[in-house]
Amino acid sequence: MRLTAWEEERLLIFTAAELARRHRERGLLLNAPEAVAVISDAMLEAARAGASFAEVEAAGRTALRPDEVMPGVASIIDEVRVEVLLEDGTRLVVLLDPLGAGTLEPDGPGSVSLAAEAIADPTAGLDRITLQVRSTSTRVVRVSSHFPFQRVNARLDFDRAAAAGFRLDLPAGSSARWAPGETRTVSLVRYRGSSSSSGGSGSGGSGGGA
Repeated sequence: MRLTAWEEERLLIFTAAELARRHRERGLLLNAPEAVAVISDAMLEAARAGASFAEVEAAGRTALRPDEVMPGVASIIDEVRVEVLLEDGTRLVVLLDPLGAGTLEPDGPGSVSLAAEAIADPTAGLDRITLQVRSTSTRVVRVSSHFPFQRVNARLDFDRAAAAGFRLDLPAGSSARWAPGETRTVSLVRYRGSSSSSGGSGSGGSGGGA
């Protein structure tokens, strides 16, 4: 059986929704992915049956009750977007606050708590340099924030000796991206407590490239 990319995605949504419905039948509260799957599947099924735009929206909003999901889940699902095929063509249905939570629960999933005091910059006082970096790769190259910069993908062309002991001056978990042939000037910050770094692999496990 040959399926288009959309048909494969539809089957994936159905499978996730069916598993979620089985969990619900067993009395289990649903997590966020399960809730989104059930809501999305309900809207797609309504559209398949010839429902109007308003009826598709209603199907999504009545697919689940807030008390059928885990605590905090209703508040973190702020919207569900599904593209459906109606009689007048393909339409994007956007359900805002589909479970009627309104706002994030205090201290619940997705909530933000401010620190009592400002957190000091962990890189304050560390050496910084700027380097011009050119990609010779035919594919996109990404470098994560804390990867030793002198060991990044070999297809990034720059002064590696100058980069020894430095990393990208980016927050933890962030990354920089080079398109094929792109040249960028980046800021590097020295690793704290070390003038050099031996971490990582010589292949530069920081992004694709060929």
